[in-house]
Amino acid sequence: MTTPEPLHLELRDLAAGLAVEAGEDALRRRDDVIASAETKSSATDLVTEADRAAERLIIDGITAARPGDGIVGEEGGDRASTTGLSWFIDPIDGTTNFVYGIPDWAVSIAVAEIDPARPDQPGRVVAAAVSDPGKGLLYTAAEGAGAQLDGATIRCSTTSDLGLSLVGTGFSYLADRRRHQAGVIGELLPSIRDIRRHGAAALDLCSVAAGRLDAYFELGLNSWDLAAGWLIATEAGAVVDDLRGGSPSATFTFASTPGIAETLGDELRRLDADRPPSG
Repeated sequence: MTTPEPLHLELRDLAAGLAVEAGEDALRRRDDVIASAETKSSATDLVTEADRAAERLIIDGITAARPGDGIVGEEGGDRASTTGLSWFIDPIDGTTNFVYGIPDWAVSIAVAEIDPARPDQPGRVVAAAVSDPGKGLLYTAAEGAGAQLDGATIRCSTTSDLGLSLVGTGFSYLADRRRHQAGVIGELLPSIRDIRRHGAAALDLCSVAAGRLDAYFELGLNSWDLAAGWLIATEAGAVVDDLRGGSPSATFTFASTPGIAETLGDELRRLDADRPPSG
């Protein structure tokens, strides 16, 4: 493990404080906002005033502490960076769970160096926090400082047998992609212990980091969905990429304990898991 930079530790702690505060605020608001739920990309993709309020709280906290940093947020509170750092914010990852009262949702915040040519994508993620308000848990990481759950160091599992592996996944809100994803799951299921679908990508990535899942994959995640969990899983020792050796992206996100990364990756490539149907 390398020596973490003091700035990255400060950014991690700022992200952690804001993630916890935003999660507590969303919990308080939940009963009042359910009636005002709206839809986003499709009739099954929900957004509530709690999402927008949580993002405002987080952005206000970042602005007070780091006014030159950029913002890339799910609910549209974006701004350009003058420091080379941007914050990737998912104020409620797992909004459908939130609306239905299922406690699997999170506040996900990451800080990343960015390429000016692609300011909406995380480059090198240097600090992250994922708050799990429904269970009162907090995952954190800073580059070179390892990953933590409530301050205690966590590591991914040591599983090396694909047949005994518990694998997480998620599904798109778009019908054609869901159809393809369901086909991949049907083919993969006989080769593994079982599948889990929790409905919050940040928590799935953190579950890989904590060894509660042996692997996780999903097609079509946004930058704010994956940035924080990417660093947390990586710092916990997991392999995290796009299934083809590149960075995780909207094309594909793959996270695995090293012991099954090659065999599971081979299976997913064989099934064209990262090649959705056109349209």
